[in-house]
Amino acid sequence: MAKFSVGIDIGGTFTDIVFYDHESGRHINRKVLTTHDDPSRAVIEGMATVIADDGVSPASIERVVHATTLFTNALIERKGAKTGMVTTRGFRDLLEIARERKYEIYDIFLEMPAPVVPRDLVVEADGRLGPDGVEEIPLDEQGLLREVQKLVDSGIESIAVVFMHSYVNPDHERRAAAAIAERFPKLAVSASCDVAPEIREFERASTAAINAYIQPLARLYLDRLAAQVREMGVGAPLFMMLSNGGLTHLDEAKRVPVQLLESGPAAGALSAAFFGRHSRADRLLAFDMGGTTAKLSVVDRGEPLVAYKFEAAREKRFAEGSGLPVKISVIELIEIGAGGGSIARVDDMDLLKVGPHSAGSMPGPASYGRGGTQPTVTDANFILGYLNPAYFAGGTMAIDMAAATRALEALAKRARLSVPEVAWGMVDVVNENMASAARVHVAERGKDARDYALLPTGGGGPLHSYYVASKLGVPRIICPPAAGVASALGLLMAPARVDRATTFIARLDTMDWKQLEALYRRLEKDAKAVIADTGLDARSTAVRRLADMRYVGQGFELVVTLPEGPYTAASRDALVEAFENEYTETFSRKPPAGSVEIVNIRLSAQARATRDDVVLHGFGKGRGGLTGRRAAYFPEYRDFRSTPVYDRYQLPSGVIHTGPAIIEERESTLVVGPGAKFRVEPKGNLVVDLPASRSQ
Repeated sequence: MAKFSVGIDIGGTFTDIVFYDHESGRHINRKVLTTHDDPSRAVIEGMATVIADDGVSPASIERVVHATTLFTNALIERKGAKTGMVTTRGFRDLLEIARERKYEIYDIFLEMPAPVVPRDLVVEADGRLGPDGVEEIPLDEQGLLREVQKLVDSGIESIAVVFMHSYVNPDHERRAAAAIAERFPKLAVSASCDVAPEIREFERASTAAINAYIQPLARLYLDRLAAQVREMGVGAPLFMMLSNGGLTHLDEAKRVPVQLLESGPAAGALSAAFFGRHSRADRLLAFDMGGTTAKLSVVDRGEPLVAYKFEAAREKRFAEGSGLPVKISVIELIEIGAGGGSIARVDDMDLLKVGPHSAGSMPGPASYGRGGTQPTVTDANFILGYLNPAYFAGGTMAIDMAAATRALEALAKRARLSVPEVAWGMVDVVNENMASAARVHVAERGKDARDYALLPTGGGGPLHSYYVASKLGVPRIICPPAAGVASALGLLMAPARVDRATTFIARLDTMDWKQLEALYRRLEKDAKAVIADTGLDARSTAVRRLADMRYVGQGFELVVTLPEGPYTAASRDALVEAFENEYTETFSRKPPAGSVEIVNIRLSAQARATRDDVVLHGFGKGRGGLTGRRAAYFPEYRDFRSTPVYDRYQLPSGVIHTGPAIIEERESTLVVGPGAKFRVEPKGNLVVDLPASRSQ
């Protein structure tokens, strides 16, 4: 009997669902339109369709893994719970003051990101710890509860507890949180020492406040979804994807939902790294384009780059400092409002603009026939001949080509262009938007895009990858099998992962090595306990030690991967060497001398959650693949050309073809430009080598 794992990725336009049998390699994919009023409805309807249409028994499902942008959207749109905060007396304005830094110093109309907790919902408590963790003023619990009562009377649903120096000594925060939970049992409580126990008060307060802001929504949504899955007869556990590319169980996800903010994009990056290894490519630009947004992340040495802080809900998408700081581990990526649903317009200067506003899934692009009338990128791709109206989403959606034409005719008239010209203009603009964002992201990390291969995923990634790669000078595209649902597949490849951190400031020259080792062992014990609660064998957990390190006197740190412990005084030179190597790689040089200190210590624990690697069968075994020809527009010809159309499932491995070409599969379409060479590899990846003139 087949045993399935199920991956579910909710995007802005489509919800992707993948059933995968690890024994046979059989996979069943579905794309359904996202139901924004209740995202769980699309999940349940999609799973029920697969169970009914493909004869899958609910009892054969062993696990369900889920990623969602629901909590990120709630933060961006300010649709979280009414949240309060209690802090140390004298620090009520902590969130408002922030870093007192303008992200654009010459903009006199600058808008700073508004805190999720307004000042009138912040109260103060008597009690104070010093920077060494020693109590200076006892905590007044009764006075604290009187202040919290005022917030409850005003209608708050959740509260963040953020006291000074709790990263050194969490006693006051723990006592306050326990007292609040006992007096107000319906109130969600987030203590900063449990969410982000790290130095720097503003960042810690911001992270705790955001966790409190989305926690009631997370509890409601996850409990409802778990109940609906059980009602279908599925007894398998439900896991959630974290922003760091790992999995966790529901209780941990509900306790710290801030860790889920970037869960969907993380799955796409994991998938890219996995399929890149099939082509022996360990330097990749993972390019994921869906219906609403496009994401790009860098994969080096076969692993996505991980950061330990990021900014959410930026006022200006590319401006550092324009968002709310979040202290969690997250796969590094850049995200822009460019997707199939991105709406095109002509601005007051008669310039063609595309995005960031999207038609989403309701009403969606005009071609969906659901009432949309504005021209979108998807409509343009139909007009240009790239997409097949009879085979869109595997033929599960009826496409209204007349509506797509009408939408673009109005734009063409305003732009004084023909319909094909304005359609290509839309595609070219959105490609340049994505390429520009990628250039910035790659350059900021000291990388050169020309040294990488582009691996596209999502419904729109393969469709746009050829001309995005051309603009970046990337010489090769690696398109994985089932690219349109690769993020959902990435969920099934993810390990259970727990990241823990705590502040520990000490110079290596005067280090208390026993204390350092004890702290690492405490973090390891905590991480393994969470992995055990996930249902995995904690004894097989791989543990990696890291630390935030700097030269004494510097204001900021580098995250350094350390050699394995246990640590003693003899470990000093190895830790210094690890730091200096990272410093040199980042800045190309290091100071002639200087003492090194640790500021925070970190630990990452991972345990494999699947029995075997994901191998998709049904690719590269065909005998031909050519299904016909259709007219498609290519800028090299400045016109439409009769273009070969291939069935991805029937392409044999090893045979080299020449573009232009269109390669179709159920969830996505790959466009190959003139002069490029493409072939299918034995494990199913489709590799495109761009002509030299395109990849310089």
